[in-house]
Formats: sequence, C-alpha cells, structure tokens
Amino acid sequence: MFLVVFRNRKRADIDAAVYDAEAARMEEMAASQPGYLSFTSYTAEDGEVIALSEWADEQSARSWGAQVEHREAQRRGRESYYESYTLFACADPRIHHFDRSKN
Repeated sequence: MFLVVFRNRKRADIDAAVYDAEAARMEEMAASQPGYLSFTSYTAEDGEVIALSEWADEQSARSWGAQVEHREAQRRGRESYYESYTLFACADPRIHHFDRSKN
C-alpha cells in the first residue's frame, strides 16, 4: 500500500462553492484510477485539513498525480485556494488495526 497525506490550509478569500465542486470532481476522478483504494478528509476546528488517500502502490499514486486534469487542479490550488500545504507520501506504512467486534 502507498499512503498520501495532504495537509493544507485554505485561503480566507476562496470561492468555497467553486473549490468544493472541483474537489468533488477530483475525488470522483481519483476513484476511477487504477490502484485507487480509498480517500477521506478531515477538517479541524482551526481550519486545517488532512486528506488521506490510499493506493495499491507508489506508481498508482504517481500516475494519479500526473493526470492532466489533476495537474491543472493542483496549479489552481496553488494560485487560488491554498494558503499553505504539505504533502507526505509513504510506501508500505506500518499498520496496526483494532476492531472490537472481531475480538
């Protein structure tokens, strides 16, 4: 598995409806990519966002990052949406899982 963590803060002056529509389109496109496993996003009370995507392997994640429409969305993000962001990428993360219903 390959894990991508996108940690970001949006600018105060963004058009939230436009951003949300583009984010929904990107999520839909990502889900159709080979190797896509999952995506989820969390927003903290202070506005920081953590978006997690899981991929079968690094090549799948990199292929998604190279998609033309996704590259354009990344450019718009830097120009119009984000105050700051950090992207973390991790191959074969150590995983610990607990599920009370299975114990």
